[in-house]
This record gives sequence, structure tokens and C-alpha cells, in this order.
Amino acid sequence: MSATSVTWWGHSTVWLADSGVTLLTDPVLTDRLVHLRRMAGPSPVLPGTPDAVLLSHLHADHFHVASLKSLPGEPLLIVPRGAGSFAAKALGRDAAQRIIELAPGDETAISGVRVRAVPARHDGGRGPWSREKAVAIGFVVEGAARTWFAGDTGLFEEMTGIGPLDLALIPVGGWGPTLGAHGHLDPVDAAEALRRVKASWAVPVHYGTFWPAGIGRIRRHMFDEPGARFAEHAGRTSPETRVRVLTHGETLTVEPAS
Repeated sequence: MSATSVTWWGHSTVWLADSGVTLLTDPVLTDRLVHLRRMAGPSPVLPGTPDAVLLSHLHADHFHVASLKSLPGEPLLIVPRGAGSFAAKALGRDAAQRIIELAPGDETAISGVRVRAVPARHDGGRGPWSREKAVAIGFVVEGAARTWFAGDTGLFEEMTGIGPLDLALIPVGGWGPTLGAHGHLDPVDAAEALRRVKASWAVPVHYGTFWPAGIGRIRRHMFDEPGARFAEHAGRTSPETRVRVLTHGETLTVEPAS
């Protein structure tokens, strides 16, 4: 059985390779995002054209239009149900032909790899100023391994039905000191999410990359420490899980359980 590899490029941007299929999650490929600046790691350097892009919800730090327009080739765009019209308007007629909408429980196949939408507890709209609304989702990718990309989420009861997993990509922080806990996981809640889904491996994401310009020295522990704190808590609540805290651009290769 082939191995699965995951490369973290910061925030929620992950390059996932499984069974010859390459997937890119929530790509933010620039160093600036409105009032946010990339404060750690290099700008992402993708190894090629992904077969598909998984987009968890419409928030600009997950559905980043400029990054999506910059992607090479013509990857499929897998988006939450209700987000297709916004995606088509933002990305153009050619991209509209490549959009696949999924609601929780729906799935699609990409060269034999299954991509299934699962619930997420998060506001999935574009923002408070926008009429664009869609449900927020996560994804379970099933190829050689079963990988959960949680997107952006708080805790919810149905998490127990997502596992067991080979790999969990779990958000553990955010992009600012006032982001708040509603619809997000901090390191403690992320460890509880891991306990619920029962994964062999876990990688913390959604922290330590973007921070508001001009406040780099304020509450810096909220920027630097969530990954290590998640690993510490997970070691107590899910001792059977191997947690790997990746640096930006680093790759983890996972051999699925036979």
C-alpha cells in the first residue's frame, strides 16, 4: 500500500498526495491578506498542478480569490454546497466548469480517491458585509489513507463519527489575538477533537503564519505556541496518536495501517 504525504505551507494551506492524486486545501499563496501579513515561513512553492482544490468555506483566509486565480492548470474546485455561484463569479467562466459542490455526507471521486464532505461548526459565509452564504465543511480523503482536513471548526458531537483516521489535519489557533473561540479550536479543544476522531497521526494547522500588521509583538505566544501546546495536550488525551508539528514547507509521510 502506498504512502500518503502532507506538506504544510502555513495557515490552512496543505498539499496532500495520496495514491497518485494531489490535493491542495484552502490555498493562501500570497504574503499579504487584507490587514494580515505572513510572519513566518516562506511563500508557498507548489510542486506542480493539483488535481483538485478543497475549499472549506468562503472566508477570505480560506477562499482566497487571488491565490486560486494564480494556480497553474485546471484543477477541480471542490466547494461547500451554496458556494458555487460565488466561486463562478469570482473565478470566471472557465473555472465554473470545474466546480463541484458538496454538502456534508456528499462525496466525489478523483482517480479512485474519494473526497467526502463532513460537518464543521463555523460560519461559512463570506463575511458580515456579504450576502454570499454557504455551509462550512471539512473533508475526509480516502485513498491509501483516511485523512481528515477539518477546515475551520469548533467542537461538535458528530466528530465521533468521522474517525477512525490515519491522519488528522486539525486547526489549533488563528490569525490574531482577538479572533475568539466561537467556531474555532484552541490547542485544548483541538486535542479533544483529536480524541473524538481517533487518528494514528495528527498535524496542527491554522496557526503561526499570518498576523495583523503592526502588532507582531502583542501576545506573540498566541502566534508561536499553539502547535506545541496542542502536541502537549494530545499527548495526555490521545497517547496512541503520533503528533507531528511541522515547520512551514515541511513534509510528513504516513504509512497507512494495513
